[in-house]
Amino acid sequence: MATTTPENGAEAAGSFPPFDPSTFGSQLLWLAITFGVLYWLMSKVALPRLSDILEVRRDRIMSDLDEAQRLKDESEEAIASYEQSLAEARKKAHDIALVARDKAQAEVDAEQAKVDADLGVKMAEAEASIDETRKQAMAEVSSIATETTTELVSVLIGTKPTKAALEKAVSAAEKAA
Repeated sequence: MATTTPENGAEAAGSFPPFDPSTFGSQLLWLAITFGVLYWLMSKVALPRLSDILEVRRDRIMSDLDEAQRLKDESEEAIASYEQSLAEARKKAHDIALVARDKAQAEVDAEQAKVDADLGVKMAEAEASIDETRKQAMAEVSSIATETTTELVSVLIGTKPTKAALEKAVSAAEKAA
């Protein structure tokens, strides 16, 4: 075990060397030399490297911002183109729907005109048939009226009237009706 004693060359009651006033001059000299060397190293080696790194970063950031702006412009162009295409597609769809509606309406109108024409022909035929049946019925009404009158007169009076008198009476009744 070693102890500090005056025999082995160390001072027992000394001060801490940086605080010793007798060494201030040499300490200030070494401080100036060290500061100068560190200043020179920083200004010639470290700071240029840091400056280069910062410049590269700034250039990269500017490049990235320019690229981002270019991509933004492209996306806005693409959106505008998409919206224009969508508007054109909607217009085409609307035009196609109008054409289809007009075509369907024309087909319906043509079919309705055909049905109306067929109904008109059938109505004309039915009216002609009804007119013919009415004429036949009217022709038979006279003969039925004559026969009925003959029977009534013969039942009421007991004698049959003459055919000319009956026809004259039936035609007078028809005119009155």
